[in-house]
Amino acid sequence: MRTKRSSTNTSITEKQATSAPSSPKLTAARSPSPTQQLGALDPGSPMGLGDADPNVVDHFRPIEVNMTLSVPTDKPFPINTPPTDRPVRLYCDGIYDLVHYGHMRALEQAKKSFPDVYLLVGMCNDLDTHSRKGKTVLTERERYESLRHCRWVDEIITDAPWTVTQEFLDKHKIDYVCHDDLPYASAESDDVYAFVKAQGRFLPTQRTDGVSTSELITRIVRDYDKYLRRNLERGISPKDLNISFLKEQELNLQKHVSGIRDQIKKNLLGTREDLVGELEDLKAELRHTKMFWEDRRQDFVRGFSSMFGSQVNKFFGRKRLAHDGSDASSLESASSTKRPRQEDLDRGVRSSTGSFSDAQTSDDAAASAS
Repeated sequence: MRTKRSSTNTSITEKQATSAPSSPKLTAARSPSPTQQLGALDPGSPMGLGDADPNVVDHFRPIEVNMTLSVPTDKPFPINTPPTDRPVRLYCDGIYDLVHYGHMRALEQAKKSFPDVYLLVGMCNDLDTHSRKGKTVLTERERYESLRHCRWVDEIITDAPWTVTQEFLDKHKIDYVCHDDLPYASAESDDVYAFVKAQGRFLPTQRTDGVSTSELITRIVRDYDKYLRRNLERGISPKDLNISFLKEQELNLQKHVSGIRDQIKKNLLGTREDLVGELEDLKAELRHTKMFWEDRRQDFVRGFSSMFGSQVNKFFGRKRLAHDGSDASSLESASSTKRPRQEDLDRGVRSSTGSFSDAQTSDDAAASAS
């Protein structure tokens, strides 16, 4: 058990805790939407579309009001029967930083647990939250004010204890503490709601998957540079963003490069479309030209023959005769060159015979001398 807090719990509400609302859907301090009347559609979806709206997607399936006083019987812990002579006082606690639709659906489930519910929501102050869980985006006052505008909430309890105590339950006359039924450990306990479950005063709600404050912060951190550029473009100074001059220039360069890249993509797309159009036009023109010449080629051939046929025949006839004459003279010249003259042959024979006789005379003289 935690020691008693020195600060006094205060309430931000227009009603006292004893004056619970009589309507299970909308409290007296909250008027329905101008476009909806209280007797028509129950504005129960987190989108404000109404429980009977067929356009609500399955992920945001409308939460029905439990019009009976029945409680779940399939849980590993007992759940007390609710009171029947007054509104059921339910309590939800949390940090509620960057309030999102997951928070809203949990509060809606609590509000619709019974036909007549008075919903109290407690939030811890910044001192406890920062020391135990870490820094929040919103201040405690901003977190209080965010939930004060939630349609399901009847009373805000500020400076609520980090863990629910018996003293706190008794003080606020709480019938049930509402939360998802997963064990939540702390430095003091393996499950901060264990003693509430043991008393039959714990009413489980269903957690909405896919959204949390941590997940939202992760999105921002993941795209940190994009959000910095976004805020710089909106006129927020680098000093307010806590970035250096070099970081600012880096972001400006990224923006410039991104702009060039987008412009190139745009121009390439436009150029490609222009080229495709021009090629199609060129193909059509070539097809037309081909058909034109195919249709008229016979006419052109006949016209050319009738105009220049005789001159062409004479020209090619002269060329043929000149060609035949040059061939004959070439053959005669070649045959005369290849055939030796008779006197040349006779001269060669005589010269050879004389040389042979002289050689024989020299040989005979040498033999006589010996």
